Amino acid sequence: MNEIDDIGCRLYLITPPKIDPLVFRDHLAATLDAGDVAAIQLRLKNVSDDEIKRATDILLPIACAQDVPFIMNDRPDLAAEMGCHGVHIGQEDANYEAARAAVGDDRVVGVTCHDSKHLAMIAGEKGADYVAFGSFFPTQTKETQYNAEPELLTWWSEMMVLPVVAIGGITIKNCPPLVAAGADLLAVVSAVWDHPDGPAAAVIAFNRAMAESRA
Repeated sequence: MNEIDDIGCRLYLITPPKIDPLVFRDHLAATLDAGDVAAIQLRLKNVSDDEIKRATDILLPIACAQDVPFIMNDRPDLAAEMGCHGVHIGQEDANYEAARAAVGDDRVVGVTCHDSKHLAMIAGEKGADYVAFGSFFPTQTKETQYNAEPELLTWWSEMMVLPVVAIGGITIKNCPPLVAAGADLLAVVSAVWDHPDGPAAAVIAFNRAMAESRA
């Protein structure tokens, strides 16, 4: 995958829904320093372009310093303008062709495919760098209309070499079946940022859980 190594199952962090980037940058630096993270996605909804750009200006250098790809959610135009490593698009966002045209061939384009084999096959055929299935568990981060089962990850991993992301309500306790089913990346929000011992401890615990699940 462009800029994201697909070695075993790895953590794909998504930023909290609301952040003060000047405060969050220190949390991000400590979190990325705590253990293996495949990528960080900036996901800010219902905010202005200027706020997204400001957050990117502040947080992108933190990710680059740790050699962690920085992915923009939904906005291929801003991803290209701000020099992000790629963009993640949903089915209701920019289509794949527009996203690829905006960011170019050397950056990541990931595509949400809900619980649909058909959508995933189309995304893969068009050239997506990864597909994302979910939601696998209930989540408070966003309203979910789709319920994916671990067998979907197994089907994809047996059929395709393209990395697959599991998303939706994933925690340290419930992630082992997803890892065992074939997930390449676990997209996580609150289970890291709201961990009682802090996000750095969560990264350590997730990496331990994933390693044990693979073993």
